[in-house]
Amino acid sequence: MRLLVVEDDPALARQLAERLEGEGYAVDRAADGEEGQFLGETEPYDAIVLDLGLPRLDGLTVLRSWRAQGMTAPVIILTARGAWTEKVQGIDAGADDYLAKPFSMEELLARIRALIRRSKGHASAEIACGGVVLDTRSGRVTLDGQTVDLTGHEFRVLDYLMHRKGQLVSRTELTEHIYAQDFDRDSNTIEVFVGRLRRKLGADLIKTVRGLGYKLEAP
Repeated sequence: MRLLVVEDDPALARQLAERLEGEGYAVDRAADGEEGQFLGETEPYDAIVLDLGLPRLDGLTVLRSWRAQGMTAPVIILTARGAWTEKVQGIDAGADDYLAKPFSMEELLARIRALIRRSKGHASAEIACGGVVLDTRSGRVTLDGQTVDLTGHEFRVLDYLMHRKGQLVSRTELTEHIYAQDFDRDSNTIEVFVGRLRRKLGADLIKTVRGLGYKLEAP
């Protein structure tokens, strides 16, 4: 899953990015409203963390612009504690959730996981496909109850396909959602990760639709 963090406080932005990357997300960062607006309009994100007090363009203006252009990625806004008017304005402008500063990192992570699950049509924190179960809270993957160890990129590929199980996912889409913007992307490596996942989780779990992409279905 790929996230965008729009936050002008360098220390907080770095802390957020490091923790999110540690949880298995690909993360892009923007330090002002103009850059954040541009990235949100031109890159595909699975969720966005948006501060409201931004230089150049404030967060509400950015959010309204995204929604006016049809951008549907879930957005969680960060607000100053007690600024209930900003919370109301943010929700009315199209935010899906909000969190007041200072906040607990664990709470932010839980809210992001919930937003992504709901946006992909999943209610439970555990997503199952056949004997494979992915626990979005812990990042644990099991096959018939036994833990399976995955590399970071293997997990990102599986995570995205599990959230989109039963749907056709192109190689381009998969590449865009598992790598951050500044990563040297090579779509050919997707085949390598898919091959490794098949060896670890079963050859029939991820199906190749020739010329179109991949589909994750229970065997």
